[in-house]
Amino acid sequence: MMLKNLPWHTRIVLALLAFLPLYFAVAAFGTKIGIWGWKTGLLALTLGGGAILLGIAALAALVSLIIAARANPRRNGPLAIAILGLLVPGAGFVLFLAASGKAAVNPIHDISTDTANPPAFSAETLAMREAAGANPLADYQTPLGKIALFKDSVPPELAIKSHAQIITDRKDRPAPLPLGGASKAEGVAAVAAAMAQMGFKNIRKDEAAGTVEGVAETFWFGFKDDVVARVGEQQIDFRSVSRVGQSDLGANTARIVELRKRTETLLGSASR
Repeated sequence: MMLKNLPWHTRIVLALLAFLPLYFAVAAFGTKIGIWGWKTGLLALTLGGGAILLGIAALAALVSLIIAARANPRRNGPLAIAILGLLVPGAGFVLFLAASGKAAVNPIHDISTDTANPPAFSAETLAMREAAGANPLADYQTPLGKIALFKDSVPPELAIKSHAQIITDRKDRPAPLPLGGASKAEGVAAVAAAMAQMGFKNIRKDEAAGTVEGVAETFWFGFKDDVVARVGEQQIDFRSVSRVGQSDLGANTARIVELRKRTETLLGSASR
């Protein structure tokens, strides 16, 4: 179908459909390479401007659908494009709603397998977080309502809960990994190898302290999360903390689950 043979309203819909992925890609990668900050890229451009753009595309598609349906003779091409023009923004809004739902059930961004004594980050990691303007690490026993980042944004039922309580209440709460018959040194090596498999950057081992640290980075926006594993005599505990934002949308829990699984597999291979 030649573009020049399409009605003007159909060409507008096609132009908007072509512009949508480009817009969202620029918003994400602009954040990743540092053209603008994450609040501009995620909140202003993606969630704010993106919602407006999706609404414009849906409205244009609706107008095009009405015109195409009333045309005489009726042409299937413009009708199909108009319907597609409604479906694509609709899918975008569904994704936005899904993200909102994930944020509601994942109100924090600091997850650990040990809520009483979460693994501590090294001075090097703390310095990197400070240089990046990252959120301060929260005390796991302090209610969210008493933490500056959360006190004005969480509902009353969450304000009285601490990180430890929220993590403990999770159905998918990640568990420590028993060392079994493996040595502490083998545990450290397995965690470091698992982090490498997952594409972590700046992986650092402290065999004397029994800790392994690394930085996970998301593909689209380049968000960085700091991860630490503490290898004890009996088990390995994990902790994953986002540098920015309030909710992690479940990313840190999922990361710990995968890291634990990969570490367990590597430990099993080493023991054979």
